[in-house]
Amino acid sequence: MNNPKLGASAHDAIAIARDVLEIEAKAIFDLIARLDQPFVEAVELILNSRGRVIVSGIGKSGHVARKIASTMASTGTPAYFVHPAEASHGDLGMITREDVFIALSNSGESSELLAIVLLLKRWGAKLIAMTGNSESTLAREADVHLYAGAAKEACPLNLAPTASTTATLALGDALAVALMQAKGFTRDEFARSHPGGTLGRKLLTHVRDVMRTGENAPHISHGVTLMETMLEMSRGRMGMTAILDDDGRVVGIFTDGDLRRVLEKGADLHSTKVADVMTSGPNTISPDKLAVEAVEIMERKKINQLLVVDDQRRLLGALNMHDLFRARVI
Repeated sequence: MNNPKLGASAHDAIAIARDVLEIEAKAIFDLIARLDQPFVEAVELILNSRGRVIVSGIGKSGHVARKIASTMASTGTPAYFVHPAEASHGDLGMITREDVFIALSNSGESSELLAIVLLLKRWGAKLIAMTGNSESTLAREADVHLYAGAAKEACPLNLAPTASTTATLALGDALAVALMQAKGFTRDEFARSHPGGTLGRKLLTHVRDVMRTGENAPHISHGVTLMETMLEMSRGRMGMTAILDDDGRVVGIFTDGDLRRVLEKGADLHSTKVADVMTSGPNTISPDKLAVEAVEIMERKKINQLLVVDDQRRLLGALNMHDLFRARVI
């Protein structure tokens, strides 16, 4: 069997892709103009509920429903997906009268959804319908109806759910974020619900978790010579050393770059005091800051090391880009 080939040129393929994106973008922009009081009512219905949010749909709407439920659950609104066919065979027992049921169907006539919606209404559960047909059965049965349709699908046959599913997904995101803001959901709460992966590391890892402390954080008195400073830098293997005053406060930093510059100027290693050639007022950070904030400072200041101090500028530790790479913060 021959490999299929594009009947159109690469240029035509790009034109088709742009057309699809324009159609789907228009579907979302059209929703912006249609947002009104029912959206507020949907938010308030969920906020006032003592139960959870159950999101359901069949086919492509089912895939979108899963994503909406996942987004809500990770942003402070307890939610989960229930497959309408499985609900008819026992999973309805997972739903209580305190819950809010969000039903997704572009036509609003999905038989699988309608079969369970009437039962849920009878039990007292609240219903939010997201459809592309305001006159549909599902829209009429809903306590709140949110229009999530599209003027046309991106599919050239105007059949495959494309623009309509994009619009529904975007509307679900809008609902999740509105609820998140209304609940005052914080970064710390977000981190607790994302303990794994990159997001968790960025939101849960603090400077104190990755910094080097004690003798592992190179430091030396401001009264020593360049030779002693160079030895401390070699021992610490961080490409720098902190310079401290007699009370242990940070007054400067001396880096590999500083060493190269003073050597180029012919400075004597045995007689030159580090206090005369150090970089004064170095960048510092608190151990309670997030490690990603250390990354931001390093990138903005174009530096590779950062000293960690307390509110009296006493040295607590140090870290560099390699420490942050090892912690997989970046």
